[in-house]
Amino acid sequence: MTGGRESSSTGAPAGKTALSRELRDFLIQLSIALHRYAMYPDGHPSLGPTVEHVHGILTELLTTREMLSLGVARNQLVIEGVATDPKNPVLTELASRMHRHHVGAITLRRGVAHAELQEFLRAVAQDPDRTGQPVGLDPKYRESMWAHLRLYSLNYERLRFVGDDLPVEETETGRATRTRAAQLWLGLARAALASGETADSPEGEDDLENVDPTVIAQAISSHERDAAYDQVIVGYMLQIAEQLKAGQVPESAALRRRVSRMVSTLQSDTLQQLLDMGGDAAQRRRFLLNAAEGLAADAVVDLVQAAATTSRQTVSHSLLRMLQKLARHAEAGHGRRQVTADASVREQIAQLITDWSLNDPNPDGYSQALQRMSTAMPVFATAVEARFLPEPRRVVEMALEVDAMGEPVERAADELVVRGELKWLLETLRAAQAPGVTAALFARYVTPAQVEHVLVMEPVPAALLDELISQLGVAAADPVLDALIRAESSQTRRLLIDRLIKLGPSIGPAVVRRLHDERWYVTRNMLALLGELSQLPAGFDASPYAGHADSRVRREALRILLREPATRDRAICTGLADPDDHSIRLALTVAARGCPEAAIPLLVNRASSGTNPDQRITAIRVLAATRHPAALEALVRIAAPRRTLLGLRPAHKTREYLAALTALTRFADEPRAREALAVAARARDAEIVQAATARPDGND
Repeated sequence: MTGGRESSSTGAPAGKTALSRELRDFLIQLSIALHRYAMYPDGHPSLGPTVEHVHGILTELLTTREMLSLGVARNQLVIEGVATDPKNPVLTELASRMHRHHVGAITLRRGVAHAELQEFLRAVAQDPDRTGQPVGLDPKYRESMWAHLRLYSLNYERLRFVGDDLPVEETETGRATRTRAAQLWLGLARAALASGETADSPEGEDDLENVDPTVIAQAISSHERDAAYDQVIVGYMLQIAEQLKAGQVPESAALRRRVSRMVSTLQSDTLQQLLDMGGDAAQRRRFLLNAAEGLAADAVVDLVQAAATTSRQTVSHSLLRMLQKLARHAEAGHGRRQVTADASVREQIAQLITDWSLNDPNPDGYSQALQRMSTAMPVFATAVEARFLPEPRRVVEMALEVDAMGEPVERAADELVVRGELKWLLETLRAAQAPGVTAALFARYVTPAQVEHVLVMEPVPAALLDELISQLGVAAADPVLDALIRAESSQTRRLLIDRLIKLGPSIGPAVVRRLHDERWYVTRNMLALLGELSQLPAGFDASPYAGHADSRVRREALRILLREPATRDRAICTGLADPDDHSIRLALTVAARGCPEAAIPLLVNRASSGTNPDQRITAIRVLAATRHPAALEALVRIAAPRRTLLGLRPAHKTREYLAALTALTRFADEPRAREALAVAARARDAEIVQAATARPDGND
């Protein structure tokens, strides 16, 4: 095998393959749009601009391509042959949402309308666990209700894998879960059998136990070639190659056997078509190198043949025969011969792939390596960001040293953000003495959109959020408020409320805008937040919410009204008249510091017929503090002695009676009060005597 090496500029990238910036931005904005559709009801003013933004990005993407296919794995998306990073929380959430809807792939064609995208977002935003109707299983969507947008469903219910060769591992809780290797094989099988029309699939069976790799291969070969279907298959093959490259660990052995057998069984034209979905030389070479390390030798030879045909190049027949012979020895041999053959075939294939740079082979019988494997449409594509050998951190550090900004620095910084290293980037920028680069990158990444990306992480990274909020100020309020609305954890809500309060009263208008939401808990949370601000927004009046149908909303509105001098007296009356015990308690607490005369009749009613003893006793004590004539009448009625044949006797002892006696000591100069107190003072019960003889400023 002869020929010169390619230059390092066209070699396989050192880093992992990443999405292009345009595709990544589209997926992130699509995920954000789905979050908003899940949060807000139809007709909410924020939904229209969101759809417009996503539609604009999609329209621009489709100007350079006729169609965009998006494959869905359990926690990853596959778009133009590149699998998204499973550590990216935004894209992982998008993949998970699609997966729960049993959507295996999505095709978006040029001309997709605003209304089609809006209906799609509305449908997928629904939680299938709550509705019980995944979009992928709904016949309405399987019948292609949209002209330019199509969903491909995956029905997982017919698949169940058992047997010792699909390993499981024990979690901390003792529950068995499938390993990464088993999950990848299961995902590939589900995707391949999505049509349910494989030749060897047993009809009428509920389960396909231990699905044979040949059945998977037949399903892929017999499936009508479709970009979306192929996208999912290619995505799983990319992930499996990466998994097997990690090493020959026991849990990967079953995956290696199954995938190797499947690849060897695939029809050659099918394998070529899968590889022909794209053709970036560096990425295809990387895939083949990974496969050469992890798959069986004969399967690797099949891949090399298919790659050569796809690239319209030729492998020397002599070399090919030699590799096939070595592969047979590697798979069927024994002892030292097998080990030597396996090592030799992998070494030869790795060298062939690495040096694959010459033109067509010479006619003298010695095969030459392929020149450059490339086609016009990249699916095994290396994004521009991944072709720069220096590590992203090093690029940023060098830029800060010389305070020089440029496109390579932007790409390196983008890669850091995708990897989840935004916190490192911001801390490095803050400590640097490079105003030009610092200002440019702060403007690029310290944005409300970036705050929104951070807030979809679970748990929310508080330190990173604080860093962004400290730079943005009140501009961070909108995404934080949106996150507060959708937060299910009380701990997360408290974290977000604390950050919002630190932003101060300037967030008031943004909070007030969200009060119009129809969901009671949104209104409740916004009122609670306003109640913790040191100053209310100008012109804001909480009175309309004091009559809300939900008592929890009324309660928060009442807190705001009770703290403001202008609305305090009216709020006390409103609270005392409310059927909610919590609202009554709030009003009584404030009334104890000064009760308006208009509230006296309401207090009298609560003192005599409150819903519980604590409420009645508190009302009695507040009445006593007013020294109002109506208060005296109510207290005398409660503490009035009983008339018996032996004369006047104290009333039956209750907590309310004791509280009324103590309250009457404030009216000791009134004849009716003195009579009730005198009868009680002669009682044989020490508690009654103590209540009747208490000092007016005593325990009441």
